[in-house]
Amino acid sequence: MQVLQAGPHKLILLELDPEIVANVAKQAGFDVKMDDSQRTLLLELTASGRQSPLLLFDAADPGNLGWFSRCQFYIEGRTGSVMQTPMTLANIRDRGGEMVRTAVRLSIAKELPSTFRLPGRQPLTEQVVYAILFNLLTALAKTGVAVCGGPVVQPLAGRTEGVDTRN
Repeated sequence: MQVLQAGPHKLILLELDPEIVANVAKQAGFDVKMDDSQRTLLLELTASGRQSPLLLFDAADPGNLGWFSRCQFYIEGRTGSVMQTPMTLANIRDRGGEMVRTAVRLSIAKELPSTFRLPGRQPLTEQVVYAILFNLLTALAKTGVAVCGGPVVQPLAGRTEGVDTRN
């Protein structure tokens, strides 16, 4: 980790190791394709051998209340931001335009304002980012991650369909 001063702006520059990120994803049960750029690390994560969808669900649906109460991570549905982390999540669509229910795209920001803090005012380091990544991927596979509002990120599990006129 480095701190960069650019005029009145101070930035934290994370030096994420792509090998460690790939190992973290594999430990959580995901295959990963990675694109490492100067400002972000873009991951295309696929749950290998998984038949059921990843546990990304609509937080507003009362039918998903059980998952919501166990949630550790929340996705802002209009931007894809994983709240209080340097990560952004997006759905992946196949060639026919259908969502791939066992895969997501995750972006990790490498440049952050020096004022960025995690919950509990914990300072941000590369090791903390690796731990957050593992916890997020484990939550997607086992306990659930909530999508809060917005049309950009779509839920993959739970009651994802709209209310039918017959109901």
